[in-house]
Amino acid sequence: MILWIVLAVVVVIGLYVMVTYNGLVALRNKIDNAWAQIDVQLKRRYDLIPNLVETVKGYAAHERETLDAVIKARNVAMSASGPQEQAQAENMISGALKSIFALSEAYPDLKANQNFLNLQEELTGTEGRIAYARQYYNDTVYRFDTKIQSFPANLLAKQFSFTAREYFEVDEEARGPVTVDFDRAPGADFGGGPASPPPTPPTT
Repeated sequence: MILWIVLAVVVVIGLYVMVTYNGLVALRNKIDNAWAQIDVQLKRRYDLIPNLVETVKGYAAHERETLDAVIKARNVAMSASGPQEQAQAENMISGALKSIFALSEAYPDLKANQNFLNLQEELTGTEGRIAYARQYYNDTVYRFDTKIQSFPANLLAKQFSFTAREYFEVDEEARGPVTVDFDRAPGADFGGGPASPPPTPPTT
């Protein structure tokens, strides 16, 4: 009788370990997939920026400081790594983009340019998709981090080296004109066409 009880306890513990481990793996994979979705949209945004700058240059070439700020912000964002650093870079690029869109108020011909309007619309749509993907990513990170910090799953998480993941938190207040120190930023590069974004990974 005691043997059967011991075996039953062992089976229950084994099932719990298996289910909990598989659940943590599934959540971790969902986080990675969610970040890949964000990355696709960010790359799409970066690809549109050189075209936007070239269009604006045709009407406001002397606004060099604003144009350089956008390109430098893009370069900083492209070299960022990790959600926290990426979020800070996205705050820079959002402020710089708002500054360049503000130029259209002073240049009626630019404001009426169809290519400029199309790029503005595409960037706005991309921004919306980034926000949606960011929300899903953060929700999944919350579930994962809560799971690995809760007893008794935290014991299993520690044993198998599951560690907390970072949130991707963009400061919405920073989406206005901002002052950024680009002394260490990569130089502006107006040459070359945009790279093609990687294929969108399958959603889960």
